[in-house]
Amino acid sequence: MNKPLRRVALAMMAMVLLLMGNMTYVQVIKADEYREDARNTRTQLEEFSRERGQIIASGQSLASSSPIEHDRYKFQRTYPNGPLYAPVTGFYSFFYGSNGIERANDKILNGTDDSMAFGRLSDMITGNTPRGGSVELTIKPEMQQVAYDQLTKKGFQGSVVALNPSTGEVLAMVNAPSYDPNKLTGPDNNQVAEQWNALNDAEGDPMANRAVSEIYPPGSTFKLITTAAALENGYNPNSQVQDAASITLPQSSTQLPNYGGKKCSGNTLTDALAHSCNTAFAEIAGKVGADKLRETAASFGFGQDLRIPMSVAKSDLGPMADGASLYQSGIGQRDVRVTPMQNAMMAATIANGGKVMKPQLVNSTKAPDMEELDSLRPEELGQAVTPEIAGKIRDMMIKSEQNTKGSGKITGIEIASKTGTAQHGDPGDRPHGWYVAFAPAANPTIAVAVIVENGGDEGDEATGGSLAAPIGREVIRAGLRGGG
Repeated sequence: MNKPLRRVALAMMAMVLLLMGNMTYVQVIKADEYREDARNTRTQLEEFSRERGQIIASGQSLASSSPIEHDRYKFQRTYPNGPLYAPVTGFYSFFYGSNGIERANDKILNGTDDSMAFGRLSDMITGNTPRGGSVELTIKPEMQQVAYDQLTKKGFQGSVVALNPSTGEVLAMVNAPSYDPNKLTGPDNNQVAEQWNALNDAEGDPMANRAVSEIYPPGSTFKLITTAAALENGYNPNSQVQDAASITLPQSSTQLPNYGGKKCSGNTLTDALAHSCNTAFAEIAGKVGADKLRETAASFGFGQDLRIPMSVAKSDLGPMADGASLYQSGIGQRDVRVTPMQNAMMAATIANGGKVMKPQLVNSTKAPDMEELDSLRPEELGQAVTPEIAGKIRDMMIKSEQNTKGSGKITGIEIASKTGTAQHGDPGDRPHGWYVAFAPAANPTIAVAVIVENGGDEGDEATGGSLAAPIGREVIRAGLRGGG
């Protein structure tokens, strides 16, 4: 072969190799990325041509697929109790994608998860129509319903999260206002777009998942973190603390008062928590220091990347750059921000002897024939405080509950709790009301966090005890009578 022909042959071989390499890259290496790209309508049409699996809780179907008559789609997603479970299920829409469990467990629900490979091969051989698997949740419908009713009956904005302290199971996760996922699942693009725009423009942001995606100042519920830091730093429940009605913030002339400007009813750490004395906990924060406060908060889960399996926004203490901000952070104000899920984790950790359990929403996954593929395995994230310190905080929280007003107290059941009334720059000075608690105090099976935003129906007179505590107690009551 002469030299020019050899060069042409080598060039042709190089081009063939490049072509083969590109095909391998596209069809093998990038295949999953292209298949899962939201712009790939072929994959979407394929998914809507087969029956998607159910989302289930305690035998109840929360989401399923129904056959429809349409030239492009064969199935449409339906949600029997849409607004009640929307923060959990999310939605599954051809035009707007998915969120919640619908997104987090998409491969199980659409039948493409690796755990179902044998079933897909069997369907291919037998000619059976492929179907998706199902996801069973840890949610207890009785607790979910009570939490939702308690928030919505007065038109409150807020959220409720309930956990099993020993396993991390999410027993309830509710938002108000909520939305109906059914409005986003239809085959008519114009109708669905109209509903999507209406939901995004609606007052109260009903599509925001307040439980895991929104962060709030925790107010006095954060005093549990400050208490834990104090007990790890030489304090004990009977330690003498500041009981003045007001103190001056360091390096400033600004006064930090107790609620109502009153002197604290007692001068021990136990008294300070029971009566939620700002002056005591501000000075405690100053004494333990920013590094210790931050370290203690991190041990309870602040700042962690957490998926339940949906992603949870990180809770944070902010910079605490000076003495004044440290004092304010010690009472859960300034730049401290938490999700309701994080506050529920905090209560659950104390209830569980200081052991932090990862919150989990999925109890099991199942094949189309309902054979179990995987089941929940409790996952420990760390030891926030020793069991001894957790027990001391629990006993102080019992005193706090005894001092907390509001309706719904449960006769014969000892609850450990802490309320919070969080200022957040509202023009009408309407605070958020918080309540975190667990019960029964001696052998906890339920931990709960409740937030009612912007003073609920009490305006600037609102407190966590009057707004959020009655809701939390009713959720605990529902759990103890069989939902938990």
